Amino acid sequence: MRVGGYIDGYNLYYGGRHQLGKSLGWRWLDIRALANSLVCEQRGWAGATVDRIVYCTARIDQGLNPVGFIEQDAYLKALVPTGSVDHIEYGKYVTGIRNRPLAIKGPPPRRTPTIVTAQWPVMVQSTLGTPVPDALFMVSTLHQEEKGTDVNVASHLLMDVFQDDVDAVVVVSNDSDLKLPVHIARSRVPVGHVNPRGGLFAGDLTGNPSDGAGRHWWRKLTPSDFHLHQLPDPAGRYTKPAAW
Repeated sequence: MRVGGYIDGYNLYYGGRHQLGKSLGWRWLDIRALANSLVCEQRGWAGATVDRIVYCTARIDQGLNPVGFIEQDAYLKALVPTGSVDHIEYGKYVTGIRNRPLAIKGPPPRRTPTIVTAQWPVMVQSTLGTPVPDALFMVSTLHQEEKGTDVNVASHLLMDVFQDDVDAVVVVSNDSDLKLPVHIARSRVPVGHVNPRGGLFAGDLTGNPSDGAGRHWWRKLTPSDFHLHQLPDPAGRYTKPAAW
């Protein structure tokens, strides 16, 4: 059984950040070693081998985060020569300014945001000097977003499935935007779904092991999954950043 692995790099990274914060020893992750370990756990996938790994990400903005850019660059350059991934597909990292209403967290447990409006002791006045009750406070904020990663994951996943280049797939992401391509893939091949954050799976990505082609599975990553699957240091010509 030939297995293809399709990795949402940002979803994986921020899943690790959620579980491990800025601690050392987890970010220099060996994607292939992790994928091999996850596949070998599955009794229903006996004899399966990870044949292809596609890592989808975007380069962060060097001007806004020069240190992060250098660290990410070293990691990305280490992945292909070491065989940790077979292909890196790049999206875009978009920065800009957005105008948004000022808001605060609401009461627990849901903490639904509440928009702040003008009220005493801070009140907004019109040009005529009269109060404008419930006026919104608007703020300009820096907006940073990676674009295209989920589309790239979906495109490579479906292309490989439809071309019969793989017999099963593993998707590493908890992005509900992948609902349709994952459901389509499940109709044709067994699918392993990996949640990097370790919490609940997005509802759109849940299902039954017997759906479609069957033999599907779901797995949440744990801190040990990150710690136990690390690239060598140095990895070829590239050295792990000191903060990693």
